[in-house]
Amino acid sequence: QVQLAESGGGLVQAGGSLRLSCAASGRTFTFSRYSMGWFRQAPGREREFVAAFRSGRDSYYQETVKGRFTISRDNAENTLFLQMSDLKPEDTAVYYCAAAQSPYAVRTVSLYDYWGQGTQVTVSS
Repeated sequence: QVQLAESGGGLVQAGGSLRLSCAASGRTFTFSRYSMGWFRQAPGREREFVAAFRSGRDSYYQETVKGRFTISRDNAENTLFLQMSDLKPEDTAVYYCAAAQSPYAVRTVSLYDYWGQGTQVTVSS
């Protein structure tokens, strides 16, 4: 089993920054073996891709966050990060960390096997 726990969300003004963390744990969990991603969901909207590592190495981003968000990891601590800068009101959502055994997961919600409970990010104007 794999457990994921997000933290770091909060309320910020437009243009501000936040860093989200996702701590992964579980029996036989190998961080670099999994695709790890960040997704977000705003009220009334479907969960959408934000950023991800494929097999813990190659990174991918949703076009709207490219250049503003950076995904990174700490392999020693099995922790995934999302550094968010120049935040906009449209970034407001619950942000979820996800893990997938499939190397094809990346952007696809349905291919992820494990999810955290989410952390709220609210950006005011």
